Amino acid sequence: MSQYVVRYGSLRQIGLFNSSRDEQYLRGVEVIARTKRGLEVGEVLCEATEQAAADLKEAPGGQILRQMSGDDRIDLSRMHGAERTEFEFCSRAIAASGLDMQLVDVEHVFGGERVIVYYLSETRVDFRELVKQLAAEFQTRVEMRQIGVRDEAKLLADYGDCGKPVCCNTHLSEMPPVSMKMAKLQKATLDPTKISGRCGRLKCCLRYEFDTYEELQKDLPPIGADILTGRGRATVLAHEILAGQVLVQMEDMRRVLVDAGDVLSVLGGAGRREES
Repeated sequence: MSQYVVRYGSLRQIGLFNSSRDEQYLRGVEVIARTKRGLEVGEVLCEATEQAAADLKEAPGGQILRQMSGDDRIDLSRMHGAERTEFEFCSRAIAASGLDMQLVDVEHVFGGERVIVYYLSETRVDFRELVKQLAAEFQTRVEMRQIGVRDEAKLLADYGDCGKPVCCNTHLSEMPPVSMKMAKLQKATLDPTKISGRCGRLKCCLRYEFDTYEELQKDLPPIGADILTGRGRATVLAHEILAGQVLVQMEDMRRVLVDAGDVLSVLGGAGRREES
């Protein structure tokens, strides 16, 4: 039985899906698949390799039932129209109830098994009466899902500052932790407006090359260390990690760049590993 990596749902989740009757699907083909939420529309990303299967073994998956047909597209268009109506009704219901929550999106699962309401809230919300009201209106199961600002961007954002679709709703299957240390090590600007993504948090792409920077930095003497070079004794002031160089201050107070390969020995006085 063939397995495929499929992206599905409003949150653009990625999972491992089996094909029924061992049918073959090309990249980019839209399919109707069964997940634990019901029938959903998905996009085939690729046939699953052993590595992909290992990476996604914990991710929710399902089974591909068929390639999307013309009738399915008509139904999908009708469903999107229903989502807009459901969003408006839900928004009015929340306002009338006075609940401390911000409606972000409403997702109507393709098979009609449930409606999922995504919302933001700083506190825990008692939405039991709201769910009863929505279920009576929509005539299906209603699932309330509290999300964070990164998930909000995943639902609503389109393009990032780089001009490409935001990572969170394209290739990322989970949100990697990102810290200011990563920006400092890569000598990125520390202006929050320039290193923050559409969600207002640090950009996920700061995480992509961090491990490489850390690995390369291990070959450089620590900042603050006294070193011996072919030009004489010096103190390390800063790192130029990608260039494989260190900025040093010589005994005559000159500041020069020295290749890591020209460092003959580290004499001591090691200090910080990163430039702040």
